[in-house]
Amino acid sequence: MTSETSVNRKSRVGVVVSDVNDQTIVVVVERAARHRIYRKVIRQTKKYHVHDPGNLATRGDLVRIEECRPISKLKKFRLVEVLTERDVAEIAPATIGQGIVEEIESSATIKAEFDEESIEQVSNTLEEDGIEEVEGNP
Repeated sequence: MTSETSVNRKSRVGVVVSDVNDQTIVVVVERAARHRIYRKVIRQTKKYHVHDPGNLATRGDLVRIEECRPISKLKKFRLVEVLTERDVAEIAPATIGQGIVEEIESSATIKAEFDEESIEQVSNTLEEDGIEEVEGNP
């Protein structure tokens, strides 16, 4: 007979809401409970500080966590696995860059045309009023 001890550990599934700290993530676990008097289903959430030694999980990932010995004041759970990673939109950088370049060029040409027209209008107005242009600060 082997001397294995069975360990009943609590396991939870939740979403990572913070991964700012090194080797620590914050996971929100949501559960539904029926109110004992009104019988309405109420969603309850709890935040767990979880030990993530490899910094595997990122914000938005669905993860499985498991109870363990206390690692620090707040960390009593450890990361078991990342179930699904967050969805990241994949857009080619060349596409983004080309769109920005086109927008900048169009706005620059509009501004140049506007500046030339406004300079001509101001100089015409000054000539009509008989005022000479003065260079420098007023």
